[in-house]
Amino acid sequence: MAPSLEHLCWPFFDAPHRALAEAACAFGERHLAGAAHPRDEAAVDERCRQLVRSLGAAGITRYCVREIDGGALPELDARALCLARETLAWWDGLADFVFAMQGLGSGALSIAGSAELRRSYLPRVARGEAIAAFALSEPDAGSDVAALSCAARREGGHYVLEGTKTWISNGGIADFYCLFARTSPGVRRADGSIGAQGISAFVVEPSDPGFHIEARIAVIAPHPLARLRLASCRVPAARLIGAEGEGFKIAMRTLDIFRTSVAAAALGFARRALDEALGHVRRRAMFGKVLADFQLTQAALADMVSGIEAAQLLTYRAAWLRDRGEAVTRAAAMAKLAATETAQAVIDRAVQMFGGRGVTSGEVVERLYREIRALRIYEGASEVQKLLIARDLLK
Repeated sequence: MAPSLEHLCWPFFDAPHRALAEAACAFGERHLAGAAHPRDEAAVDERCRQLVRSLGAAGITRYCVREIDGGALPELDARALCLARETLAWWDGLADFVFAMQGLGSGALSIAGSAELRRSYLPRVARGEAIAAFALSEPDAGSDVAALSCAARREGGHYVLEGTKTWISNGGIADFYCLFARTSPGVRRADGSIGAQGISAFVVEPSDPGFHIEARIAVIAPHPLARLRLASCRVPAARLIGAEGEGFKIAMRTLDIFRTSVAAAALGFARRALDEALGHVRRRAMFGKVLADFQLTQAALADMVSGIEAAQLLTYRAAWLRDRGEAVTRAAAMAKLAATETAQAVIDRAVQMFGGRGVTSGEVVERLYREIRALRIYEGASEVQKLLIARDLLK
């Protein structure tokens, strides 16, 4: 069994996109089919390192950076990112995670890094030789990014960082972190919220004095996740990304590129759940028939595939619009909302079809049930996507 590539005939895609999807599928067949899905922290960390190296050797992580920095395409391409994530997610959620973080974790450098900074990090990201991380969230600043309190002050040739970051993917295994901190206070508005001005972006390395992994965070779909503590952490001033005060804009531009790819990953999970369900209902004997013979099963399957394909169209429309240089705030929000919510429903329906097997550790649908849940939260929770859509409609 392998993921369907029927949608590659859609007019959203060009020859390089089709080649990437086929290469990602071939990578899955060679490296991911039948692979173990460890849950022990050390084993998960090692598997992530292996996957970064393997994806790099296969040339797939080259799509995470621009051609000028060792990448595959002239610009970061949302359609390519989506196709890679959808295909990898069908095979293995950890492979999708690793690929996504190479792009998201280094995206600020691609967007605003100096030539020297890009030369230092991005070719290694493209080759799978360096692991990247994106350090934005804090204990009191998740969806409300502007509320972050991590501070950076200039001292001679360094910035000194103080504060805490949390929910940081690749925390504990990353070779560098694109990290956001305040170089000046935000202005408090009349409604009590904080303005986004004064946020800056930095490259922080684990060896920088004062950098600490304060705790590793265990979640239902295991992957490297950590809380970072910056205690008078000294970072060379040359590792400032862009100019002081541009960090919020850099972070939002990074998320705008990669948000649609979260929808694509959800589609990969949903497609795999549907494929598993189809195989199961054709074999599962019940009351002298197989499960597929019952109209309730057929109705559920119709709902599942209709939801997936509708969300798929929203996703690749949003990616296509972004690659054309058009405004995509509403389109990307609609894609992420529709795809992640639909995938949750599809996977839940597949678990139900499997009965007791569906909640048994080691079953594919049980793993998918754990893997999909976070996608409705990270890079903008579903509730935030609804606000973005409505605000765009009302403006």
